[in-house]
Amino acid sequence: MGRGRAKAKQTKVARELKYHSPNTDLTALQRELGGAGKSDHHFEVDDNELVDDEDDDDADDEHDSWPPPRR
Repeated sequence: MGRGRAKAKQTKVARELKYHSPNTDLTALQRELGGAGKSDHHFEVDDNELVDDEDDDDADDEHDSWPPPRR
């Protein structure tokens, strides 16, 4: 299929989506966005696994092997 036919089909589909939107279940959307359901997710954070390594990277920044930009 040539580029002209592909573009025409994409334009047709985009136009249909723009002007003929499908019916939307607004109550289901409101429930989903409102968080009416209970969450089953439980997250535990182990503080021992969190490491602050900002100081380690600073020493390496001074001796980077990047060449200077050309002008």
